Amino acid sequence: MNEVRIIGGLWKRRKLQFPNRPELRPTPDRMRVTLFNWLAALLDGARCLDLFAGSGALGFEAASRGAGAVTLIERDAQAIAALRESRTKLGADRCEIVKADATEWLARDRSCWDVVFLDPPFDGPLLTRSLALLARDHRLHASSRVYIEFRRDEAPPLDADWAVEKATRAGDSSGRLLRWSHAG
Repeated sequence: MNEVRIIGGLWKRRKLQFPNRPELRPTPDRMRVTLFNWLAALLDGARCLDLFAGSGALGFEAASRGAGAVTLIERDAQAIAALRESRTKLGADRCEIVKADATEWLARDRSCWDVVFLDPPFDGPLLTRSLALLARDHRLHASSRVYIEFRRDEAPPLDADWAVEKATRAGDSSGRLLRWSHAG
């Protein structure tokens, strides 16, 4: 098993275990520090979605820092088991863990989210498809933010309705904080 630590909040320094899989690539610590500094004013009581949860680092970090409810979506059975174990160890009762294909789940979901984390496996169209699904059916509001992570220097094409508010990078990863301009 691999480990990643929670950076701040209620569970600061607590470790999350996750299976050793090449596609499970937690957001680097330095990027998470930057991201959660950006989100600090938005997290208190927020409804958060960690769509490709993997290790759970983003979703549990959001809960640790005051999010009101966090939904973590993951399809890998071993990752789900590790996420459930982490939820139990942390006492993270505000975290719902769902075993599902992320984009299929998002296509059915009709919830409105305050903060969404999109950190899918780097190879493939999952990021672009997820952004398109989020942009429909009033799933975001004016103060919603979407964090995307992708392979450094391989930024996904963004529809003109997405505004990049902040950007960061570390190692092989780049991240951007987005706002959808047509949010209600």
